[in-house]
Amino acid sequence: MLVYGKLMSRLKGFVAVAVAGFVGLSAPVTAQQGGMIRVDLELVLAVDISQSMDYDEHSIQRQGYVDAFRHKDVVNAMLSGPEGKVAVLYMEWAGDFDPIETIPWTIIDTPDAAKSFAERLANEPIYGEQRTSISRALETAQQHILKNNISSHRQVIDVSGDGANNAGRLVEPARDAVVKAGIVINGLPIMLNKPKEFYDIDHLDRYYRHCVIGGEGAFIAPVFDLRQLASTIRKKLVMEIASLDLDTGAAPIQFADVETPALPNKPGILKAQLKLPTQKTDCTIGEQVWGGGRGFRYNNWQ
Repeated sequence: MLVYGKLMSRLKGFVAVAVAGFVGLSAPVTAQQGGMIRVDLELVLAVDISQSMDYDEHSIQRQGYVDAFRHKDVVNAMLSGPEGKVAVLYMEWAGDFDPIETIPWTIIDTPDAAKSFAERLANEPIYGEQRTSISRALETAQQHILKNNISSHRQVIDVSGDGANNAGRLVEPARDAVVKAGIVINGLPIMLNKPKEFYDIDHLDRYYRHCVIGGEGAFIAPVFDLRQLASTIRKKLVMEIASLDLDTGAAPIQFADVETPALPNKPGILKAQLKLPTQKTDCTIGEQVWGGGRGFRYNNWQ
């Protein structure tokens, strides 16, 4: 059942934290543990739960992340760095209100820890909310990274979504602040072949490349078909966890089953540093489409 409503979402977040100690799963990282925890990567999975996707689409998206944390390629990547562990936070977001901390910072340092993370995520209810505020998601994810008791070699925010920013602050200033803090933003734009709504925009992949992702080596992994979603999530996680260089060909995995326009021999992966189309994307297009002449003003979110 897909549950909508801000109040229920907030209650769900509190309950998730409260029961963490009773379900026998990976314990979250808390400041009370004392000292700094050193990991290879701090990764925020910022997952869109806007109502523009239906229950089946939300379920497939959630299952894609669950399956990824059970997959040997992802687990091996998480344990292969010099520290032998990563820290992951799973956050769900939609409009201009506090995103839901579905699973707080959790250290993945063994295959069992990865499995526990997957099981906990699989047992979380699926929620939906209104509107799309990528900017609020980025700002909140940045704070989660800057204010924890974890130190790492790299910090990454992984944003998945099926629409442009149409609520809260404009997305470009939010993106620029995150990148200035040394955090990389990667994107997973979901572009499904279904009837277009008034708030949808064309070329969401181009929007993500111009307006959302940023930082050294940032990339997007577009999804055009729900059947590709799980495999794309898995392969994208391996790329960002292992910090693989798209230009060197050093990646130990192949991407032949993801049929999207991309780099040679790397289907489905598009770097931010690639030459972009001559016509630049208007990063306020989401606000313009949503406003539709109903009083939107650009300086509302400057």
